[in-house]
Amino acid sequence: MLNNLNITDVLFLDIETVPAVAKFDELSGRFRKLWEKKAENLRRHDPELTSDQLYERAGIYAEFGKIVCISCGFTNGVEFRIKSFYGDDERILLQEFADMLNKHFSERHHLLCAHNGKEFDFPYIARRMLVNSIELPDILDMGGKKPWEIRHLDTMELWKFGDYKHYTSLDLLTAIFDIPTPKDDIDGSQVGHVYWEEKDLERIVTYCQKDTLTVAQLLRRYMGMPLIKDEHVVIT
Repeated sequence: MLNNLNITDVLFLDIETVPAVAKFDELSGRFRKLWEKKAENLRRHDPELTSDQLYERAGIYAEFGKIVCISCGFTNGVEFRIKSFYGDDERILLQEFADMLNKHFSERHHLLCAHNGKEFDFPYIARRMLVNSIELPDILDMGGKKPWEIRHLDTMELWKFGDYKHYTSLDLLTAIFDIPTPKDDIDGSQVGHVYWEEKDLERIVTYCQKDTLTVAQLLRRYMGMPLIKDEHVVIT
């Protein structure tokens, strides 16, 4: 597949998510009960943790979290251009992202690419769009499509080579392929704290942009292409 891939047809992306509210006790009564039920399953691995303590993980679940940043990038053959959709109002950033997809990435030859995107980024975005009453762009709508009609690439899945048990982090793959690490400031486990406690969304956006570039660099390594040089990266 990669031998026939035109990398200019690919939109690379990464998302950053946080719990829907800052603390467990800020949840409404109904959602508090639903999180407590969710926490019962999570506690099987960490039996000593309370529902309150486990709530810091809520951001990874689309039912209990929200997206605060989507960074995406594409190459025009010369530059790698990165644009981020971010803010406190999830509906606004999702609508802007959907509008961009509908305008610029709506053709059948276009593809989305993320690391672990099929398990996390793509379904998370789609679920949050539905929650926010946003019509799914065709490239995210999997309903009724055959597997070969789904226009998603996943750099983790490509590395698996069919091994469904194998998880490899983006950070580890950057080390293997000698790609500069994007984890030189924060990592995903710290995003909720940086957002709710430090209130530093710009720092999260910078981290998200680095991950987006890294996904593109990784796919280029898979394809035997040279890495994108720093001077060719443009943030818009």
